[in-house]
Amino acid sequence: MSSSKEADPTLGYLTRKDTEVKLPRPTRVKNKTPAPIQITAEQILREARERQEAEIRPPKQKITDSTELGEYRLRKRKEFEDLIRRVRWNIGVWIKYAQWEESQKDFKRARSVWERALEVDYKNHTLWLKYAEVEMKNKFINHARNVWDRAVTLLPRVDQLWYKYIHMEEMLGNVAGARQVFERWMKWTPDQQGWLSYLKFELRYNEIERARGIFERFVECHPRVGAWIRYAKFEMKSGEVGKARTVYERAVDKLSDDEEAEQLFVAFAEFEERCKETERARAIYKFALDHIPKGRAEDLYRKFVAFEKQYGDREGIEDAIVGKRRFQYEDEVKKSPLNYDSWFDYIRLEESVGDKERIREVYERAIANVPPAEEKRYWQRYIYLWINYALYEELDAGDAERTRDVYRECLNQIPHQKFSFAKLWLLAAQFEIRQLNLKAARQILGNAIGKAPKDKIFKKYIEIELQLGNIDRCRKLYEKYLEWSPENCYAWSKYAELERSLSETDRARGIFELAIAQPALDMPELLWKAFIDFETAEGEFDRARALYERLLDRTKHLKVWISYAEFEATAMDVDNVDVTENEQKKQCIERARRVFEKALNYFRSSAPDLKEERAMLLEKWLNMETTFGDLGDVSLVQSKLPKKLKKRRHVTTEDGSTRIEDFIDFLFPEESQTTNLKILEAAYKWKKQKLSLDD
Repeated sequence: MSSSKEADPTLGYLTRKDTEVKLPRPTRVKNKTPAPIQITAEQILREARERQEAEIRPPKQKITDSTELGEYRLRKRKEFEDLIRRVRWNIGVWIKYAQWEESQKDFKRARSVWERALEVDYKNHTLWLKYAEVEMKNKFINHARNVWDRAVTLLPRVDQLWYKYIHMEEMLGNVAGARQVFERWMKWTPDQQGWLSYLKFELRYNEIERARGIFERFVECHPRVGAWIRYAKFEMKSGEVGKARTVYERAVDKLSDDEEAEQLFVAFAEFEERCKETERARAIYKFALDHIPKGRAEDLYRKFVAFEKQYGDREGIEDAIVGKRRFQYEDEVKKSPLNYDSWFDYIRLEESVGDKERIREVYERAIANVPPAEEKRYWQRYIYLWINYALYEELDAGDAERTRDVYRECLNQIPHQKFSFAKLWLLAAQFEIRQLNLKAARQILGNAIGKAPKDKIFKKYIEIELQLGNIDRCRKLYEKYLEWSPENCYAWSKYAELERSLSETDRARGIFELAIAQPALDMPELLWKAFIDFETAEGEFDRARALYERLLDRTKHLKVWISYAEFEATAMDVDNVDVTENEQKKQCIERARRVFEKALNYFRSSAPDLKEERAMLLEKWLNMETTFGDLGDVSLVQSKLPKKLKKRRHVTTEDGSTRIEDFIDFLFPEESQTTNLKILEAAYKWKKQKLSLDD
């Protein structure tokens, strides 16, 4: 049962125990100290070499007569034939067989072996090479020629066969035969190297006209930049400058749109440079830079800059450098067309050059890259392209109509329902004012208020109309402004200020009254202050006092109380001749003290927690009494001043832990009296309790 349990179905009748690999037990090393004599790896290798047995080589056989030679040849041929029958496809065996027959000087048999091998695999060019080399080595020239002829006929795409065949004919001095072989090869349109070999062959024998004819066929077969440049250099080397220029011109006509056109233009320009034709070279560079895509003209730009530095004047050098930078900017805007900073740099470069058409072209390309999303943050940089374009047309180009068109197109482009740019509306309006077209400016600002009203637009429009002296228009604009933004205290204040400047006191007061009656205001304290300052400036102290009282009904803030007290301290009626100045001062001080008393009562009864504000109020009162001089009474305040106490409290931090914090607390005189009373009361209770316990 146990063996059946251990049996594994994948192992047949064997158990896992039977299949385990039994390793020898590791020998325990008792003595781990190093041996007195150490054996090196070099010693081990030397001993292995010495003990190696000598290689068994067959004995050398000496053949003494023709009978033994015949037997030897018969035996070797039988061996080779048997081997060939077994591995007929192994070309190495055939080559060894043929070479052995050659070594026996039996060339007929050797040829027979080569021919049989070719029947097995005639596509193996190594066979042909070895066969022809054997014939050439043994000076069977016609046989070798026959082999080469058959080889190139059967395998015309193997260049090595052609090279070897031509080399043989040339070595034999058969130049005409070699040329004939080249012509046969050229009919198969080989690669460039084949044509170049043919050209070198003709040039070796100084056949210039033949070489020129081959070049014509070469550029027709391989119409590439490299081929044309080689042709032109050949003509230049031959001293035919005119023909070389013609070759370059033909190449430019055919390959100006080629991917490698840059190399052609550089070579053409350098050729003209060598011929001392600097103007021609410059014209070639400029033509190339206009026609080759910027991404493929890096080397061309570098060469052009170097050329201009060598031969050009200052203007030419600057033009070359600008061209190089233009290429860089083109590359940048091509990679990321929505990177408006690159467009700004590109435009700045073109403006420094001053070519109007190019500047306009770059501006038009830049503004065509509209931001992908209708969100203001994406449009903030883009909109400055339009602004710069309009300013360029107005200030540099001096074209008012184009400027107007730019502003109009830009304003039409912006989605005013989602967001707008007040700066753009104002720039368009200011442009029309500079053009003395007031009607158009008003129309632009009116459209701005209708489509996308903003504080800036209202303020600027009102400022323009005020400068022109159109008061009724200003009033209408303020009404529109307040209709759009009734909580804007700045607008209410400015409207009232306008009416006051026109001596329309009642209108100004009415505007202020409307303003403070609004349910929500963004900065009400400024509005109330402006209203009170207005009444004070008009000498209406009773109205100002009433305003303070109304303000205190809304808020009991410390600053309001202090401001009210300061107002009362300075509210002297200069026009009242019946009362002396000293009496008026006394009345003012009394009114100010009443305000302070009222404020203290409020903080004492209604807001006892605001101890710091109460202390600040008393400090302000004390300072005011000091400034009153002889009329002031500091003792009134000093008796009310609190004591500063340094206390500690537990504060809970954001992470939930607690820490102890020092703070300043104020102890007012009435609080200290109540504290003392509480202590006495507690002591009395304790005494009473003790007496009752004793009883």
